[in-house]
Amino acid sequence: MPYANQPSVTITDLTAENVKFQLEDTDLSVANAIRRVMIAETPTIAIDWVQFEANSTVLSDEFLAHRLGMIPLTSDDQVESMQYSRDCTCSDFCPDCAVEFTLDVKCSDEQTRHVTTDDFKSAEPKVVPVTSRGREEESNEYGESDDILIVKLRKGQELKVRAYGKKGFAKEHAKWNPTAGVCFEYDPDNALRHTLYPKPAEWLKSEYTEIEDEDIHQAEYDFQSKPNKFFFNVEGVGSLKPENIVLMGVQILKKKLSDLQTQLQLELHNDALTI
Repeated sequence: MPYANQPSVTITDLTAENVKFQLEDTDLSVANAIRRVMIAETPTIAIDWVQFEANSTVLSDEFLAHRLGMIPLTSDDQVESMQYSRDCTCSDFCPDCAVEFTLDVKCSDEQTRHVTTDDFKSAEPKVVPVTSRGREEESNEYGESDDILIVKLRKGQELKVRAYGKKGFAKEHAKWNPTAGVCFEYDPDNALRHTLYPKPAEWLKSEYTEIEDEDIHQAEYDFQSKPNKFFFNVEGVGSLKPENIVLMGVQILKKKLSDLQTQLQLELHNDALTI
């Protein structure tokens, strides 16, 4: 079946943290579906099970477990090969559905001891806190980054933890969200008047504006026009590379549409047999 149109993508900027691209010749609903899938249904790995063997810090077990869960973990090389724990045949945890982490720190001197993600050790070298990524490599493409503070210890205090990271997506919990922000704009000069500015001169022009005259702040109203060009900006938290967020999001949306088509054909077939 031929498609009504063939969308095109042009990448304008790509860094370790975000990607900017233009999506053309498609509908506003499709662009928004891609945005929502990248945020809510792109899987990553995050801490989902924590056992405290010792905790004499000022923070409660629940508070620390939540802080550990929100630490972004590198997922690029491992998440697609992992299974969701609900689909795994193991009884508890196994390498196919979980990654084990350990944390064992005790403060024995007068100086305050900062417990950070550098103390959070992973059994799988491919899945580590994003701040620890590439430190052991001679050429670290990500550069140095500050470790995330988990808790502070005083003399005599101790924290010993065993935790497991699992595969999930942000529809279940925000800790699996691979994005810091996903946005797009489709009318940089406000020709469609989807936004009404009381004083257009007080608003900054878009970086994608086509108006060169400094004294003109928005385009003439075009009531017949439809959104056709979308300027995306996808910023990741570090668990996935920004380009992987986009590619995986599109793959997931494609699979959802394929499943819908399969189920619809099955329903039509069953109805035909009933008749």
